[in-house]
Parts: sequence; structure tokens; C-alpha cells
Amino acid sequence: MEIFNFIGDTRQWLEGHHKPGRKEGFVPTMGALHEGHISLIKRAREENDIVGCSIFVNPIQFNNPEDLEKYPRTLDEDIEMLKKAGCDLVLTPSVKEMYPEPVLENYDFGDLERVMEGKYRPGHFNGVAVVVKRLFDIFRPERAYLGEKDFQQLRIIQRLVQMENIPVEIVPCKTLREADGLAMSSRNRRLSPEERKIAPRLFQTMMEVKDQYGRKEIGELKKMAEDRLEKSGFIVDYVEIASIDDLQPLRDRKEKAPARIFVACFLGNVRLIDNLEIIS
Repeated sequence: MEIFNFIGDTRQWLEGHHKPGRKEGFVPTMGALHEGHISLIKRAREENDIVGCSIFVNPIQFNNPEDLEKYPRTLDEDIEMLKKAGCDLVLTPSVKEMYPEPVLENYDFGDLERVMEGKYRPGHFNGVAVVVKRLFDIFRPERAYLGEKDFQQLRIIQRLVQMENIPVEIVPCKTLREADGLAMSSRNRRLSPEERKIAPRLFQTMMEVKDQYGRKEIGELKKMAEDRLEKSGFIVDYVEIASIDDLQPLRDRKEKAPARIFVACFLGNVRLIDNLEIIS
């Protein structure tokens, strides 16, 4: 596996290995890799001739400096995991390499970015869009693999590709979970042993909402979820039941649009997000 710190070296390697008909799959990450990330690499390996990955903790998508500072960084371990998974090349740029000049890009994703994460983390999705657009320009992949755990981010990137006419297929991949249901996440390693025992109640609560969906009003379901999470020790940012397509909140249980429940909450100092399809 080739390891590059500079964009120019990455482009040179890719251009040297490009042949007509060869397909490249790409997985953007912020490192602190886990089996969820590796599942994306493995799927890309199955479906493409070349597999690229980036590891870059993107400062402009953090609106909380403390969260940026505490974000886990495990580069040596990440590199070994990528090698074993069959990745061909990885770019690990510095902030100066990615952003040599002040960032001026400003994307407008409309209502898609004004709900849930967009509401609670102003500027977050613009930061995501900026870095993803730059990474797509560097790697120029035929396919990019993204996990459904960050479902709103997935929708934002799909909209970005449409807006900017980027010739890449976005491949959504199912959320990988631990045996107890907790969604795999780089932030999980920051949970204390006691918090880790509590964390699966997030998934259990979403499953209860899914089981009750259609029998109770949406407002009741959201209140039920909030109460159960708070009693378990979570501090809830939001519980939302929204359309899968445009992520706008649903108000009536009679609406038959494909829907998911979305949750963001703190457990101690760790912010967890998750979502679950409740009607397809």
C-alpha cells in the first residue's frame, strides 16, 4: 500500500496507474478506523480495480474546538488496518496541504442542512462539503463509499455531487453495529467503561420506536424516546422522525413516506448520533 502526505504525489500515482476501463473506489475518513470503515474498504475492493482512502481530521467541520482536540488520532493502527483490508493507497495530508489558502467556498444545501445536525452544528456541512469536493478532485474516483450511520452527511454529499456535476457514484453502505447494537464509531473509544455499558440503550430505544411506529402519534414516539434516553443518562440534542428522501420531519403517523428515526445525544462528554429505518 502506498502512503502519501502530499496531493501532488497522490495524483501522480493515480495517473500512472490509470488505464482505460479501470475503476477506482474511494473511502474518505477522519481516521480512528474501526470495522465499519474497513467494511467500506472491503466492499470497494470487491467492486473496483483500485481502492483509495484518505485520513484527514477536517478542522473546518468542527464547530466545537474541544471536540476537534479530543478527536482520536491513531494513524499507525489505521495504516495497518488499511493494509490488511487491501487498500492500494492512502492520503494523509496536513491541514496546510489541504487548505493552503483561506477557505472561501460556501455551499447552500437548503432545507437539507437546516435540520438535525445542521441545526445543532452551524457550518458543519459546509466544512464537510468543502473537504469532500477537494478529495473527489484529488482522487477522481468512479465510486465513493459512505456509511449510512452519518445519513444526513450522506444526503448532503449526494446533493453536492448533483450540484457540482461530479462524475462519481455515491454508494451507501449499511451501518455496522457491535453485538449489543451500538453503532460503530470512532468516538466510541472515548466512552468510559460505565458509559459503554449504557450506550447500547440508544439502539434499543430506536428499536422500540420502530416497533411502535404507526400505532402512536409521532409526537408521542419522540417524547417516549427522549424520556427513555434521559432516564438512562443521556442528554438529548434531538430525536427526529423524518423522510428518508429530504430529511424533513414527519408530523403525522399516517404519512407513508419512507422514514427513519434520527437521534443525537451526549453520554458524558461524548456526542453520539445514530439512525434507523422505521418504514421502507
